[in-house]
This record gives sequence, structure tokens and C-alpha cells, in this order.
Amino acid sequence: MNYSSKIYIAGHNGLVGSAIKRKLQEKGYNNIIGKTHSELNLLNFSSVLEFFNDEKPEYVFLAAAKVGGIVANNTYRAQFIFENLQIQNNVVHAAYM
Repeated sequence: MNYSSKIYIAGHNGLVGSAIKRKLQEKGYNNIIGKTHSELNLLNFSSVLEFFNDEKPEYVFLAAAKVGGIVANNTYRAQFIFENLQIQNNVVHAAYM
């Protein structure tokens, strides 16, 4: 990666995403894109594809996920895995396209 490469971090405000962002910035990468959930709904493929077409990131780090506490994770197992797979598939497919 070049220091000026356009880098998108999905989930840049979360635990893992913020650590990735911090490390990249420490190493001198300065063209990092991050979108909050209210700015970009990763569950909506049309929105994700539009974002990728507009921004054209050169590198993508996928650290976004629906998370909850122990009770929520246990209660809504199917919903969490479904939405996390949907986020993954939307980001990976849009990046591929």
C-alpha cells in the first residue's frame, strides 16, 4: 500500500476497526475513509455499491459487525449471524465489483 492509497475501514468506530485505523495512522497512512452506520447502512447492498462506486477505495478492511452483550447474542443468535453475513457479503461483493 502507498501512504496515499484510499483505504476504507468498515466499522472504523468499533473495537477492532478503531485499532486498525489507529495503527494505519501511526504508520503514516492518511487517506482513510470511515462511514458511521447512520451515514452508510452496510445491510443495504444498493447503498454499499453506491458508496464503493463513488469513493473507489483501493483497500478495504472489514471490521463491521452487529454486536451485543451476552444476553443479546444468546437471544438473537440467528438475527446476528444473518445480519453479519449480509454485511460481509455486501462489502465483499461491492469491493469485487
